[in-house]
Amino acid sequence: MQKKIKPYVLPSAIVFGILFHQWLGQISFITPGLIFVILLLTFCSVKLTKLRPSLLEACIAAFQVIISIAAYCVVKRVTDNDILAEGALIGILCPVAASVSVVACELGAKRETVVSYTVLGNLLVAVVAPAIFSHLNGETASYWLSFWLILRKIATVLALPYLIALLLQWFAPKVNNKLAKYKGVAFYLWAMALLLTLGKTMDYIALQHAGNETTIIGLAVLSLIICILQFTIGKLLGYYFGDSIAGGQLLAQKNSAIGIWMTSLYLHPLASVLLAFYSIWTNLFNSWQLWYYPRKQNAK
Repeated sequence: MQKKIKPYVLPSAIVFGILFHQWLGQISFITPGLIFVILLLTFCSVKLTKLRPSLLEACIAAFQVIISIAAYCVVKRVTDNDILAEGALIGILCPVAASVSVVACELGAKRETVVSYTVLGNLLVAVVAPAIFSHLNGETASYWLSFWLILRKIATVLALPYLIALLLQWFAPKVNNKLAKYKGVAFYLWAMALLLTLGKTMDYIALQHAGNETTIIGLAVLSLIICILQFTIGKLLGYYFGDSIAGGQLLAQKNSAIGIWMTSLYLHPLASVLLAFYSIWTNLFNSWQLWYYPRKQNAK
């Protein structure tokens, strides 16, 4: 029964997020709590002390940094539009979604690779993003303040569940193993978090659309191009290193909440609309993958 329902959970979350965005935006404050539980269940299901960075993760990290800067320069030169250029930058540089393991592991990705880059990828953005933002804003002295603000925002989501899971694995392995058995619940908690996140971002779009229709359409189109690019390149990299699903998900799934916050703080706030549309394209594709994957497995 659950296998039949799962492919329809994400598109349902998207539809309800769009339809009821005003109400959902008001209760989106519970999203960090949902992400905390998702990460705790995920971390408990992996031996954290055995996690090691891989070449796949190094390639994904390099792509995020180099191509995000290149995309900004290309879009700026072609369109002469700062908002579109900043949208392209954040659409690629934005850290990997904290809950990426939920869908990735449902599709057969290696849990260890996904969990490892969830932590490392977010730390990478905390180090690199302030330097890029400082350069764009011409404020080289603000790097350390930006670094601290971004790191604190990311650490509050990742560090506590990671630390709790690590302590449980060291001192209470039975409790850890019991929590690990419920890792499947994370999928439905993630769907709820997605519903609330989309509600909040769609509410933001509704407030920003007046007089910005052309730019918003441009951001929507650009977000689709970036989504296709990152899934394609990620899958190709993953295929080369033996895990195409992990590659696609780690490069393409983005922490839109953190990305929107960074954009609003350091770039033009309207550029964050790209991430709102990006979430829709990403989760529509993931819905199709969840529908197609079991049929592909049965055909083997």
